[in-house]
Amino acid sequence: MSWMAKLYDTYDHIEKFPHSAGTDILWPVSHFIKNAHVEIYIDMHGNFLKGRTKILNAIDSPTLIPATESSAGRAGAKISPHPLCDEIGYCAADYPKAKKAKVLAYMNQLRDWKISRQTHPKLIAIYNYLKKNTLWQDLSTDIILPVKIKKLNGTSQKISDEKVFIRWNVEEPGNPVSGAWDDEELINRWIIYDKEKNERKDLCYILGVKSRVALNHPRFLRWPGDGAKLVSSNDKSGFTFRGKFTDTKESIKNCGKLQAVGLSFEATQKAHNALRWLVAHQGYRNDDQIYITWAVSGKDVPGPLVDSWAMLGEDLIPQPEIEPKAEQELDHSKDLGEFFANQFNKYLAGYRIALEATEQIIVMGIDSATPGRMGIIYYRELFASDFLDRLHAWHSDFAWPQRHTKEYPNPKNNKKMIRKTVWPISSPIPRNIADAAYGDILKSNKTLAKNVLERILPCIVDGYPFPKDIMVAAVHRASNRNNCEKWEWERNLGIACALFKGFYLRHPDKQQRRKYTMALEEENSSRDYLYGRLLAVAEKIEAIALNVAGENRPTNGARLMQRFADRPFSTWRNIELSLQPSMQRLQGQRAGFLTNKKKELDQILALFTPEDFTSDKPLSGEFLLGFHCQTQYWRNIESTQDKDNQGDTK
Repeated sequence: MSWMAKLYDTYDHIEKFPHSAGTDILWPVSHFIKNAHVEIYIDMHGNFLKGRTKILNAIDSPTLIPATESSAGRAGAKISPHPLCDEIGYCAADYPKAKKAKVLAYMNQLRDWKISRQTHPKLIAIYNYLKKNTLWQDLSTDIILPVKIKKLNGTSQKISDEKVFIRWNVEEPGNPVSGAWDDEELINRWIIYDKEKNERKDLCYILGVKSRVALNHPRFLRWPGDGAKLVSSNDKSGFTFRGKFTDTKESIKNCGKLQAVGLSFEATQKAHNALRWLVAHQGYRNDDQIYITWAVSGKDVPGPLVDSWAMLGEDLIPQPEIEPKAEQELDHSKDLGEFFANQFNKYLAGYRIALEATEQIIVMGIDSATPGRMGIIYYRELFASDFLDRLHAWHSDFAWPQRHTKEYPNPKNNKKMIRKTVWPISSPIPRNIADAAYGDILKSNKTLAKNVLERILPCIVDGYPFPKDIMVAAVHRASNRNNCEKWEWERNLGIACALFKGFYLRHPDKQQRRKYTMALEEENSSRDYLYGRLLAVAEKIEAIALNVAGENRPTNGARLMQRFADRPFSTWRNIELSLQPSMQRLQGQRAGFLTNKKKELDQILALFTPEDFTSDKPLSGEFLLGFHCQTQYWRNIESTQDKDNQGDTK
C-alpha cells in the first residue's frame, strides 16, 4: 500500500494549489463530481422561483455533491440517497412513480443533517421546500419533460424522469454564492457532520493511528463513469475468494473493520482523490491504460512518455546566429547531437533547481482487467536526481532526427500559415514507436498496444535495454515503403533509426555495444552502413530524373527497399541497371548534379571490401542509419548543382 501512502501525502500539497471549477477540482473528502441535469432555484424561505429552472448541457453540468460512504458507491436497486443533491426518484415525493422507501430515506437523512450542529441556511431552505411535496409539479410547469441533455459531441440524450439529477441554487440576500455546490461553508459543514456521524475507529495501516475505517472505496478514477476500483472486496456474497478470512456483513457491522487490513476513510478518500486529480491533469492515456508521474511535494515534473520535441519544440531546431548568408555560414555537416544535448540539459536544469535531489518522484500505471476491478501495472519510487538522470539517458540514447510538421507565418499573406516539415533531433514518443513497429495491427489489437507501452516504460524510467523484438519489427516496417504514405514512412524511418541506435547503445551484452553518431560518417566502412548510403544515392539520382521529366511515381529504390534489405548484392545489380535511363536523362539537363552523385557512388564503393560487397547476407538495421544519414546530409546542406531540388516533397 505504499502507493496509497504517497498519494495521501500528495493530497495535502495539491490542496494548496488554486483549482478551476468543474471536473478539474481536487475533490474534498466525502464529496464527488456528478453530472446534474436540472438546476432548481429557490429562495431562503424555501419558495420555488418560477421561470428560473435550467436544463443543463454537458459542459455546465459537472457538480460537486456531498456523498455518504454508501451513496458514493451505490448501484442497481440499492437504496442509498445522497445527502443533498439527488435524482427525482429520491427527491420528489409527488412524483407519480416515486418509491416511498427512496423518498423517506432521502428526507430522513436530510432532516438529520438539518437538525445537527452542522446545519446551514441553504440546507434549511432546501429541506423546507421539499417538505411541501411539490417538486414534480413545479418542474412539470417550468420545463419540458422528459429532459433532453446536450452532450459534448453535439448530440442529445433523453433522461428518464426518475433519473433526472437535481442540483440546488439558493438565492440568499448578501451572498454572491447561490449554488450549493460552490458554497465552501456548506461543503465543510457536511465533511464535519459526516465525520462526527461515523465515530467507530480502528487502526489505519496507512496513517498508523486509530481512525474511522473505510468499508467502501472510491471509484470514478479515470473518467466520470469509470466503475473500476483499485481497492474492493465482494467476498461477503458469492464467495469469489475466501482465503483465510471469514468476514460477514454482520461481523463488519459489529466490529466496524475487516479482518485483513484496515484503511481509514480519510486515507482512502484523500489518496483516491489525489490519484483522480493527477490522472485528469497529467495522466498519459493509452485506451483504458493510464500512466501518471508526480512529485509527492506537488512540484511540476517532466513526463517520461513524451518525446523531446513535445518538451522543447523550436529549441531543437538550430538557428544561425548571423542572418546574412545564414545557410552558407551554418555548418550542417557536423554532428548536431551536441546541440541537442546542450538544449536538453538546459531544459532539465530548471527541474534540477526546483526539485531537491532526494525528493520523491512516483511513476505509476493503472489498468482494469474487468469493468469493476482495476490493478496497478507499474509502480516506481525514485529520487528526483535519479529520475532526471534516467530521463536524460533515454532522450540522449534514443535521439535521432525525427519527422515533424510545423506551421510558420506566411510572409506574403499574414492570414495564412505555411506548413513545413522539420527534422529536429528528438526521441520518439512511445505511442509512435508502437505504430512504427506494428502499424494497423494495433487498431484491432488493443492488448498489443498496451503491452508495447508496458515494455517500453522500464527502458525510460529504469534504464533497461530496449526490447529487441520491437526494434526488429520497427526496422522491418521501415524497410517496406509500399504499405504506407510517404510521411508515415519517413516517420517510421526516423523511429527505426532511433531504436536501432539506442538498442545497441544499451545492448545487454557489453561486448556488442556500439555508438552511432547522427551525422553522416563518410569514413564508416561497415557493409550495412555503406549499402544504406548506396541506396540513398541511387534513389536521389532517380528522384531528380523523375522530377526533371515531370513524372510522379515511386523510384525503383523505394519499391525494392525490402528486397534490398534481404538480398543487397543481387538487388543492387537490378537497381544499378535501372539507373542508366535516369543518368542519360540527367546527362543533358543536370550534368553537374550527375557528376557529383557519380563521385559519391565511387567513394562509397571504394570503402567496401570485395567480400562484403558480393555477400547477399541480409542487412541489419544499420543500413537504415546509413540511408537516413545520407539523405539528412542532403536536406541540411545545399550544393550548387541541386539546391533547387532540396527539401521535402510530399
